This record gives sequence, structure tokens and C-alpha cells, in this order.
Amino acid sequence: MVTALRLWLFFLVFTSSIQAQDLNYIFKSGDDGYQCFRIPAIVKTTKGSLLAFAEARMDGCGDAGNIDLVMKRSEDGGKSWSAMTIVWDDAGNTCGNPSPVVDAKTGNIVLLSTWNLGTDHEAQIIQGTSKDTRRIFVMKSADDGRSWSKAREITSDVKLPEWTWYATGPCNGIQLRSKKYRGRLIVPCDHIEAGTKKYFSHAIYSDDGGEHWKLGGTTPTDQVNECTIAELPGGKLLLNMRNYNSLRIRQTSTSVDGGASWSALVGDTTLTEPVCQASLLWYDHKGRKPFLAFSNPASATSRTKMTVRISYDEGKSWKLNKLLHAGPSAYSNLVVLPNGNLACYFEAGINSPYEGIVFREISFDDFK
Repeated sequence: MVTALRLWLFFLVFTSSIQAQDLNYIFKSGDDGYQCFRIPAIVKTTKGSLLAFAEARMDGCGDAGNIDLVMKRSEDGGKSWSAMTIVWDDAGNTCGNPSPVVDAKTGNIVLLSTWNLGTDHEAQIIQGTSKDTRRIFVMKSADDGRSWSKAREITSDVKLPEWTWYATGPCNGIQLRSKKYRGRLIVPCDHIEAGTKKYFSHAIYSDDGGEHWKLGGTTPTDQVNECTIAELPGGKLLLNMRNYNSLRIRQTSTSVDGGASWSALVGDTTLTEPVCQASLLWYDHKGRKPFLAFSNPASATSRTKMTVRISYDEGKSWKLNKLLHAGPSAYSNLVVLPNGNLACYFEAGINSPYEGIVFREISFDDFK
């Protein structure tokens, strides 16, 4: 009995060691003076650099308090990364929810983000008892992410007075390619109403490279928030949302007017979720058939099993998938690498999803 127990313990330690080696941490809890890194967002610039953003949480993994917006760059497709740079630090306040989008025309990277007092908690903001509220800001980089403009507030342009909580992303925005709305920058967001306490997904957009932002449409029904967006062939937009009903599946909605309005919600029964953020991406790289990709912790009961799926019929079915990490995992963001492969930038760990944010390149041979 003792021998069997020793063998079992050895197996657990060995398995954990192998799993830990597979986790290529870009940000790891405890590094650079921060207790926790959360909320991944990543984009590829027009020059082929990767910009990986995160919330650097000074005092723990909680959503409130002293939180800075940080970034690392890679110029070799994710093989190596720069030292961490702080994009936005506002003393003890909360700077977070990074949602970057690249303007292909200018090469500028536009970064949407939210802010609140570090002493204000989400529940207080929702109840209207906080000292301040949730505010929205925009920053811009014109040098491939090496430096950033000062955060500029756009709250009055994109948030209604009767909304309390508000979140940009958290994940990348997109630039539209279709003829009618070509060049539009659009960022997925969510909000909560003051009176009803209902929560919805919505979009905001800019038609001048991120200088001015407008409020787009809101989903017609509630119980959805943190969302991700992709443009399908023909210009239709697909919104994929975190959902709170008992089915534990993702909800979807479409827009045919550039994000000004959204259709009735439709549940995707294949995309199970434990109530968590996810990432959606339209892949259209030369030499390969276009497809829709999706990543999330594919479990209805726990934040585990980070999985990437592929659909060749615009999300009607998901025939191929790849399990990236069977253990604890949570938020994620997909990106196309310069070599044409996919990569997933996601929260993961051995004992907790919040041990760090890892980067994983995915070959197309990995999908089954």
C-alpha cells in the first residue's frame, strides 16, 4: 500500500512538472514586483511585431486596487520577448481591460482601456455607491508599440449616463475590411444598467483611425457581457459573448450595419463555458482556406481545458479542435503569427488559472 501511494505521488509530481514545462509564461505572478498578472490581450502590428498586454495587479489577483496596464513586444513571432514596459500607471488606481486594435492604413496601434478609483469595487460601482465610476480611455502608438500617448478620456462619447459598470474587451478589437465600412475600428464592450442591474454586450467604433469614438449597438437582451468580435465574408459581424444562463454555452449575435445594431441572441451548443471570457478570430492568411477560430476553457463546470476550435462554415459547426492545456485556465486571446500559424495567449497554471499568462504557437497539424 505504501509503495502504491509513493508511485501515485511520484506520478502527480512528474505530471505537474511536465505541465509546468509546457507553460511558456510571458507574465508570471510575482515577477516585476506584481503579485498577479491577468486579462491577456494581443495583436500583431503591420510590421509583424506581437504586442502582448496584461493587467499587472500589485496587491493580489482581485479586480480592484492598484492595477497597471503593461506590455511586452516580440519581433520574432513569439520566440523571444522584451522586458516589461508599463503603458499606463495611475498611482493606486485601476487601469485595465486592454483592448488593442491595429489600423492597417497608418500602422498605428490604438489601445482602449477602462479606469476606476482603486478604492472603488465593482459591486459599489454597480450599486451606485462608489466615489467615482467606470471610465473609458484611449491611447495610441505610432512606433510599433515602443511608446504610447497619454491616456485620453472618451467616456462621454461611448457610455450612457444610466450605465454603471463598463468594460472594453477584454481582447483585441478589429478593423473592418468590407467596402461599406472599410477602415472602421470596432471594439467589443459590455455594460450594466443602473436601474435594472441588467448586463449587456455592445460595440464602439471609430471611422477616423481612433481619434473619435462612437457608441454602436447593444444586444437586444441581457445576461451577456465580456465579448469578442470577428468580421465574416461579406461584411457581417459576429459577436460571441460570455453568458450567465444555466445552459453554460456561449451566446452569439450578428450585425449587418457595421455594429450599429445586433440581432437576437443565439446559443452555440458546441461552445461550452464555465462563465468566462473567450476569443474569436477570422483567419484569412495566404495559402490556406479561411476559417473562424475560437478559444476558451471548454468546460461547463470549471475554468480548465483551454481549447482552440476551428470552423470552416462561419461558426455553424466546429469540426476541429486542439486542447492546449488540460489544467486550470481562463481568459485568452488568439492571434495570427507572421508565419501563418495561430497562437493563443492565455491565463493558465498548475493549481490555479492565475499563475501567469502563457503564449502557445499552434501548428495546423495539431488540430484533430
